[in-house]
Amino acid sequence: METLFFTLLPAIVVVSFIYFSNKFAEQKLNLIKGFLLGIFICFPAGILNSAVLKTFVNANEINNALLKGFMAGGLVEELLKFTVLYLYLPSKNTFKRYDVVIFALFISLGFAVYENFGYIFSKRYSTISFEVAFARAFTAVPMHIFNGIIMGYFFEFYLLMKNRKFLGYAVLLPIFLHGCYNFFCSQNLLISKAIILMMIFLAYRLNILSRVAYK
Repeated sequence: METLFFTLLPAIVVVSFIYFSNKFAEQKLNLIKGFLLGIFICFPAGILNSAVLKTFVNANEINNALLKGFMAGGLVEELLKFTVLYLYLPSKNTFKRYDVVIFALFISLGFAVYENFGYIFSKRYSTISFEVAFARAFTAVPMHIFNGIIMGYFFEFYLLMKNRKFLGYAVLLPIFLHGCYNFFCSQNLLISKAIILMMIFLAYRLNILSRVAYK
């Protein structure tokens, strides 16, 4: 029961905040759609990640860490999230502040929750499932969530300003941050945690810029 609780803890926190907030009452169906799309893309992500690893893994430890971080993790997963955001955002012409960001967040949340179950209830981690659930609740899942927020803000700026550089930031920066997080998970976990803190700060700064953009 405790393992299941920590597996779902980040989702419980985010969904509770949205549910009790009057700001997003009109968006609830769209957010469910984003969450389910996030779960759906886990399947092609798994296939593509496996194909990348089978093709390019070798005896070099650094090569494999970079591969798992930036290719099988960052590139594949964030590109799929961005594709869903680009294709399935309910409206690119009429939206209120936070609509794009919250939709992007829920795509990432759906992905992170399903991925969490895949890790925690796999045979590989069967003897330490609680420890993995607890650790991921405060590391990997928040990484996905804040990457979604960052992607959402830059995509929102693109829609507001019609400047393609923000479209590039919306996909490339999450790929880079995700890749760095994954790479340092296998090298130095403290640096990975610092990357999450940097992502939180960046999301905070983007929130301030968003407020200015809507004035």
